[in-house]
Amino acid sequence: MYRHLLWSLFVSAAMVAGAACAHEVTANKKTAKPAAQSVEETPFGKSGDAKKATRTIHVTMSDRMRYTPDSIQVKAGETVKLIVKNEGKIMHELVLGRAQDLKAHAELMKKHPGMEHDEPYMAHVAPGKTETIVWQFTKAGEFKFGCLIPGHFEAGMIGNIAVK
Repeated sequence: MYRHLLWSLFVSAAMVAGAACAHEVTANKKTAKPAAQSVEETPFGKSGDAKKATRTIHVTMSDRMRYTPDSIQVKAGETVKLIVKNEGKIMHELVLGRAQDLKAHAELMKKHPGMEHDEPYMAHVAPGKTETIVWQFTKAGEFKFGCLIPGHFEAGMIGNIAVK
């Protein structure tokens, strides 16, 4: 009887430990950049191939809730590498999209401020750090980039992208 009880406890402990390890592996995968990003087409383009980037654009973010530069021009079909640096002391992000989508996402972020971002058109950048977005702007039009952390977008942390 004690042998059966001990065996049951051992199996239960092993299952809990296995679940904990599985969770840890999943958590680490979330923070790592995926090896092969989705090439799903959006209304403002798709994930680009870094080898095909025709130019690099450096964008800085500050605690004044501003981007520098706050306006970018690209050619339709062009693939660019955006090097996004957070020069502030608080978390910032750069999210590409259409104006209406960014506004809707900013509202959603107010309700769920801890949302994680793992899309190829988003860079969540810790203070003093740099992240990279490689993006192909496949369609002409006027698009935006913004910081959707609650309060930042409303404070004017938004920029323009003209795709000609």
